[in-house]
Amino acid sequence: MTRVYNRKIQKPVRQRLRNDAPKAERLLWWRLRGKQVDGLKFRRQYGVGDYVIDLYCPAAKLAVELDGESHFDPVPEAKDAQRQAFIESFGIHVIRFTNPEVYKHLDVVVEEIWRVAKERVSRRQEDLPESPLGKSGRRMGVSLRPSIGSRAKASR
Repeated sequence: MTRVYNRKIQKPVRQRLRNDAPKAERLLWWRLRGKQVDGLKFRRQYGVGDYVIDLYCPAAKLAVELDGESHFDPVPEAKDAQRQAFIESFGIHVIRFTNPEVYKHLDVVVEEIWRVAKERVSRRQEDLPESPLGKSGRRMGVSLRPSIGSRAKASR
């Protein structure tokens, strides 16, 4: 099976992107790193196929993309749309912000990321089938440990 996420061959590219990150990305990362936003883990420069996502929250399957000036020409916009369609084909939701939005309204950007992430996490949890273990974490009506008597019989 072909590996799709964080391919080893991309590692130098991802490291270079992290080291040469634009100021807006570094500002936003400073606010998202270390589970500062409601305990949600974010990753920087996360690979999906041939593409690299600026910031990614695995629990929410949420990609955060920051767009600088180069993204507003027709050719890069078309490439961004193709890239986004590929990423979304893996069930990853993409939200975009411009660098000026991050500079001028960092708190609003973080709040919007938090809102979308929490909504997606709760929706994903609702989609999970109910565990065969009850709410207590034990199988309902079934003991997983053999009783003392059955252990004695088994050792004979």
